[in-house]
Amino acid sequence: MPSCSSSNSGRKHLFVGFDSTMEIGLRGPTNLFGHPTDKQLIELDQALSQWDTDFEKVPLTKIVFGHFPLSFLALTESGKSIKDVFLKQSLAAYLCGHLHTRFGKNLKRYYHRAVQEPSLSEHYYQFNMHQGYAIQSNKENCSEEAAHVEEFWEWEMGDWRKSRSMRILAIDDGHVSYTDIDFRLGSKSIIILPTFPLDSRFMQRASASCDFKCHTKGASTFDTVRALVFSKQEIVSVSVKIYDSRPGTLEVVLDSEMKRVNSNDTRGHMYLAPWNWRAFEDPSPSRYWLQIEVMDITGDTSVSQLRPFSINGLTARVNWTWKEFFVIGIQWASIYHPALWCAISLIFSLLLAPQVSAVVFKDQFTYKSLYTNGNQRTLLKSLVGGFVWLFVELARVIPVWFLLLVYTIYLVFLPWLFGHPITEDGSLTYMTHRGWILKRPNSGNEVVHAGIPDVMVIVLPHLYFVLLPTIVILAAMAAERTAYREHYLSRSGKKKDDYYQKSRRQIEHEIFWNGRWIRKFLCLFCLVVLWKHWKLCRALVKAYAMNPLLHSPVLFFFIPAVMGFSIYKTSAI
Repeated sequence: MPSCSSSNSGRKHLFVGFDSTMEIGLRGPTNLFGHPTDKQLIELDQALSQWDTDFEKVPLTKIVFGHFPLSFLALTESGKSIKDVFLKQSLAAYLCGHLHTRFGKNLKRYYHRAVQEPSLSEHYYQFNMHQGYAIQSNKENCSEEAAHVEEFWEWEMGDWRKSRSMRILAIDDGHVSYTDIDFRLGSKSIIILPTFPLDSRFMQRASASCDFKCHTKGASTFDTVRALVFSKQEIVSVSVKIYDSRPGTLEVVLDSEMKRVNSNDTRGHMYLAPWNWRAFEDPSPSRYWLQIEVMDITGDTSVSQLRPFSINGLTARVNWTWKEFFVIGIQWASIYHPALWCAISLIFSLLLAPQVSAVVFKDQFTYKSLYTNGNQRTLLKSLVGGFVWLFVELARVIPVWFLLLVYTIYLVFLPWLFGHPITEDGSLTYMTHRGWILKRPNSGNEVVHAGIPDVMVIVLPHLYFVLLPTIVILAAMAAERTAYREHYLSRSGKKKDDYYQKSRRQIEHEIFWNGRWIRKFLCLFCLVVLWKHWKLCRALVKAYAMNPLLHSPVLFFFIPAVMGFSIYKTSAI
């Protein structure tokens, strides 16, 4: 676990790298998650605690960097989470990758130890970037316990390979800030990184409110606006502008020149401007906006992005898009088992409950009873009754119902597929919903379930997007056959002359039923499900060097076979 440290102006900075990749390197797609161990968490805690005894004398900023975001980190063998270590150590930030920028630019998440016990849902998801943030009390409490806040920011880094994105991180008197540069838009001759005040959306922490009230970092840290400037050419002028957004438009309330700090030997230079920071105290975290403007000797001008700030340490709330929430807001390692058993329970319920109903209540769930009593029921009762009737009709097609039940039991208790999860030349092994069955390295014949919850990318799509839709479609086919039979029998008992006495609407109704258009639409839905199933199977063949006929005939061919058999069984009346 690599770590490095630095010291500047009486403050120490600690950087720790964390590698949570699996001990057994699986091939994709079942290598989606990081798998920290209990031993790694202990080592990480020790690495982050190495200077804690000197904290009273020397302030310390801690930053951890790793590959996987917390939403894609599994729990350890004993059920511990790396999040608890980060909260205990009160990191400034955790820098991660893995997701890059393909899902959005706001892949950031703030973690804070809530005073009250978190709700059950918070173990599985949070809807926005700052959910769980406790609003600080207006009453000043500058005790040591109040000053120590368990919190940290998680910032996704983007990537260089495809997005050509680079991040510059700065630590200014304990305030951690960053700027992202997109080189797809061209190289930058001037790079600007405001370091204070911080962006109230993506960089502000709960402890900032305590800093404002109690001056835990010293009052001098508030006295100047500060920015780092990197430039190819000599800088002529740097100015800061602060806008007030309360009138409804951005109105300049401060425009001041910034002076360069000479004691800087790096390529970047620090610029600062004194200001009356108390004048910008406001209950709104996004009323005031900051922008830095830089001009070099060639006349080239560059400005930083407008960013809101709150000098009194309040946080501006930001909502994710649905794609961002999907990848950063959901704790997928915790979701897998509830989602798995929810799907399995639903499938067994759809298969077994209607079968019991068909046996116990023989005459209550029929097309005639549903059609006869339809006018006497409310819309909701009619919909529920019709839905139950679909699966009762499926239960009456005994061969199809029995095949679906056996297949579901097979998925629960038997291997899904055989393949080469490590290398193409490696030993052949099998996968269940509990993971790949592998031998632990250097441990004799000890067997482990590797790839939990990584196998969810195979298991959940098959259950939710293939098997469940298949059951619903086949139930609808069975119900359509029964409805068409009743219609056909009712027509066969009428005189031929009655056809000419019907209205146009009734004739169109007859044509619709005689053409069995509902069945044709259901066959079209079958093709959609088969296309999804084929895509999943093709991905497995490529990933694990497997032969479908030899290594996974049930998983690959059951769905097409049962669909074909059901179409045949429901074709005749």
